[in-house]
Amino acid sequence: APKGPSKKKSRKHQRFMERRAVLEQKGLLSPHGRLGSQTTESELETHTALTKANGTTAPHCDKVPKPKRTVSASLSPSASPDSIARHHSVLLSQGNGSSKRVRTSSLVLRPSKYVAIDCEMVGTGPQGRLSELARCSVVSYEGDVIYDKYVRPELPIVDYRTRWSGITEKHMKNAIPFSAAQAEILKILKDKIVVGHAIHHDFQALKYFHPKDRTRDTSQSPVLKKRAGLPVRANVSLKNLARYLLHKKIQGGCKGHSSVEDAQTAMELYRLVEVQWEKELAHSLPPRPPSPITDPAADSSQYLDDQYWPTDLMASSL
Repeated sequence: APKGPSKKKSRKHQRFMERRAVLEQKGLLSPHGRLGSQTTESELETHTALTKANGTTAPHCDKVPKPKRTVSASLSPSASPDSIARHHSVLLSQGNGSSKRVRTSSLVLRPSKYVAIDCEMVGTGPQGRLSELARCSVVSYEGDVIYDKYVRPELPIVDYRTRWSGITEKHMKNAIPFSAAQAEILKILKDKIVVGHAIHHDFQALKYFHPKDRTRDTSQSPVLKKRAGLPVRANVSLKNLARYLLHKKIQGGCKGHSSVEDAQTAMELYRLVEVQWEKELAHSLPPRPPSPITDPAADSSQYLDDQYWPTDLMASSL
């Protein structure tokens, strides 16, 4: 009976010695057993596990190396547009020219914060010269329709402008009042980066002002104009940009424009040059003012000087 365990132990020890000899020959394990401490089987298993199939070995250190500091891959829902742009720029600098990183950078930057909008207007007021909202469409970063409703203007319609707006009298039968539509739309646009073409017209029809740093107007984008081979100061239509850059025909025929199609096209144009656009925007942002709490140059002891104390208080203390 005693011979069984001893044989097993000796065979196990023999396999252990063979493996150690192989590792010593490869230079992956320093020789032991003379006057130093013996190599334990756990150490040998560790060395074996660290040896890769291609012959490389991961470095063995007593201390675990600290991970490199990297920018968080996600942003909080309340992230401001300037922090998004700066975050975008940092991600691009970390990408080292990797096209895969560039393509996925937008997904990392919370695409839910991006929407595109387009509105169609009709004529009201004297001779129909006043433009009022009659339809509004909002699409997501991927081009999915988030909102698309016909809106009843506050004043009677004088000119439907069907040739351009596509609006007819029948569309007003189920249209919702302007005040209700405005409340719904502004709720969607809140805290979003809004893309559009000549977007100031859309905001004017909504009687709304969107922050400039959260607005991406494809009609004013130098990046898009350069890519289309057009002068930077040229007034270019959405139709022509779509034809030059997307090889896509829009706004054709006599039935008017589709606000859904126009919004989707604006988002496609934005995504086409998004990386360069956001990178240039990040570089053009003004530097942030230093925080008095974290700024090492801000020395609170200076406020103890006499010049910061009220004169009457100083007189009473004398």
